[in-house]
Amino acid sequence: MSFSITPVVDKGLGNSAYLVDLADGRALAVDASRDLRALRAEADRRGLRIAYAADTHLHADFLTGAVQLAADDGATVLASRAGDRLFPHRGLTDGDEVDLGGLRLRTLATPGHTHEHIAFELLDDRRTLGVFTGGSLIVGSAARTDLVSPDRTEELARAQYRSLRRLAELDDDVAVWPTHGAGSFCSAPPGSERTTTIGAERATNSLLRADSEDTFVKQLLDSLGSFPPYFLTLGEINRRGPELVKGENFPVLTADEVVRLRASGAQVVDVRPVRDFADAHVPGSVSIPLRPVFATWLGWLVDAGTPIVIVRDADQDPGEILWQARKVGYDQIVGELDGGVAAWIAAGEPTGSIPVAGVEALDGARVLDIRQHNEYRAGHLPGAEHLELGALIDHARDVPNEPLVVMCGHGERAMSAASMLARAGRRDITVLEGGPDDWVDQTGNALEVGP
Repeated sequence: MSFSITPVVDKGLGNSAYLVDLADGRALAVDASRDLRALRAEADRRGLRIAYAADTHLHADFLTGAVQLAADDGATVLASRAGDRLFPHRGLTDGDEVDLGGLRLRTLATPGHTHEHIAFELLDDRRTLGVFTGGSLIVGSAARTDLVSPDRTEELARAQYRSLRRLAELDDDVAVWPTHGAGSFCSAPPGSERTTTIGAERATNSLLRADSEDTFVKQLLDSLGSFPPYFLTLGEINRRGPELVKGENFPVLTADEVVRLRASGAQVVDVRPVRDFADAHVPGSVSIPLRPVFATWLGWLVDAGTPIVIVRDADQDPGEILWQARKVGYDQIVGELDGGVAAWIAAGEPTGSIPVAGVEALDGARVLDIRQHNEYRAGHLPGAEHLELGALIDHARDVPNEPLVVMCGHGERAMSAASMLARAGRRDITVLEGGPDDWVDQTGNALEVGP
């Protein structure tokens, strides 16, 4: 039987969903997120109806789209029976097979990334064509095991060891279709490849080449970095089943309404580019520029459940803002400031500003680098202090109130950090436009590496 498979990549989350054309007008979707726009566009382009929605695990980094596909398209949801999901689905255990009409899905129990994780072997009448590995075997690595419970991290890492070796027993030419890839906080694989083969991973994946289970566990756990706090809540929402959603606009709010909402605890999130925010913004607002990684930083920097007011430029798509927020469970956008900052100023309300400067601002300055630990260790300005952006939500008031240049790799995260420091009462903050590479290019000096 002929078939085709199309990866649908979410570069912001670093994940891939997959659309499998079953060659009869129906399709299988694997690990689809709640933001179904790209998946539906691909299905519509091919004239396909999504008949099956398979999830490899209870996702921590996005809400599943399977519930929405079941409601809107009549899709049958396929998932692990051990996940105890509370919505209609076909619960699968190790070895179970699903007849797709010419193709079959075979369930492989692969716990590790989560306790109930499964992989799906895709077979025709003769052989295994490929395997959807979710967060078990991924390109050059394996997904993290510390998202279920701190006291189960090592237990799950040992389960991950056994799961990877089980998958490695498949034939060399079997395709590997992981969900997590480069850019995902669930994993940190090298390079930009998002699919692979069993043979390639057996030859090059350092975790598969570990000489013992203990070596594997140490190597995997030593690679774990920080992750957004919402990762600890989405698994349970996915178990219960996300609420159905529709529409791509939010209400408009007057400046007076925004003032009242702020007074009652709402957070203003400004999604405009860095330069626009620098010039003028609603005091106390958090800068999270709209780009592919918007969802991750929204979930990291704004407390779950806090009502959100959006400030955007007129040419920024409200649907993009809304769906990025929804896919990480942030349904609490109460509206947007009608007319943006111009309307705020016209209403006589005060504004804040944060200067942006080039490399020359670094001369003799106190510098705070807010990139991830692995980025900082790979190369940073000599003498630069380090505090991850994600840690600022709890530690902004610990930063001394004195002149400071905040930097990241390009400027967007630095402005997010500066906005949080300003909200905490810090003054005399400057954001570096650019990053360490720009400093090297303009000064010819070398970066420090480590610790």
